[in-house]
Amino acid sequence: MITIHENADLLGLLYQGPFEQPLWGSFLDRLRAELKAGLASIAYLPAGRTPGDPVALRSGERAAPELERLFDAPLRPGGPPVFGLRAGRVYDLIDLLEPGNPDHDALRAGTLEPAGLQHIRSIRVTEKGGGAGWLTVARADPDFSAADSALLLRLAAHFERALHTHFALERERSRASVAAGMMERLNFGWIGLDAAGCMIEASDGAQRLLRLGDQLRTRRQRLIAVDPAVDRQITTALRELASESAPRPRAIHVSRDPWLDILLAPVLDPAEAPAPGVTTIVYVQGDNRSAADRHEQLADLCGLRPSEARLA
Repeated sequence: MITIHENADLLGLLYQGPFEQPLWGSFLDRLRAELKAGLASIAYLPAGRTPGDPVALRSGERAAPELERLFDAPLRPGGPPVFGLRAGRVYDLIDLLEPGNPDHDALRAGTLEPAGLQHIRSIRVTEKGGGAGWLTVARADPDFSAADSALLLRLAAHFERALHTHFALERERSRASVAAGMMERLNFGWIGLDAAGCMIEASDGAQRLLRLGDQLRTRRQRLIAVDPAVDRQITTALRELASESAPRPRAIHVSRDPWLDILLAPVLDPAEAPAPGVTTIVYVQGDNRSAADRHEQLADLCGLRPSEARLA
């Protein structure tokens, strides 16, 4: 009999799954080996996604496409009712395919059995955000045991939590992508500096401003300004931020044409730093074009004709 306690690493792999590429690859490999299955699969459907179009992940080269036929039921009249499975119960193939149903008989005899999927166990979970997931194993003879089904049942609650983590991460990635797009359009970025003023990490927008602009640059990883007076301001600000007990952000005007401003802000909590070792974040906003090249923006903002905007 296989139990969670005897295979505690299964839980670790299950919770690690959202951080892997491919997702849950190690967990599915281990589960397939433990149950001596020809195929182990995770399918999931985030809230709001079209039924019949789940994300499918699998371990086992044999018959992977055939198992997916169970999940396109909403697109085929008479298909197996996989999407209607009650959450928290382990189902076998007898529960999914009705004897005497022509569509189900054809799927069993023409697709599943030739592919070595005579025996299937599947459990559905409902994620608290509205998504759903299915954990499925399949093999040829012999059939799965009651202990195998019990293992899937014990895994179900943990699978739901891991799935919730994955959906939360995906939402945060989507929000970060939107924020990155907005910062790019606003010519905004950030640079993480260590205590010595060396650049550890920078956003794509900041790297683009450094690459295309001619007022700020890096030399031996140190952030410097081409204008000596501005460079002294940056050096002084970094020294003061490092020495003050309650440091406040420093704003520095780097250039008027092309326009470039920076704000140096201390990282008060190392846990909130964008990378280990970052003590100061330099927020950069500007333009890589001169004033003479910005007449299109002026025309849009003020309703001017092109000739008027160029004159302005």
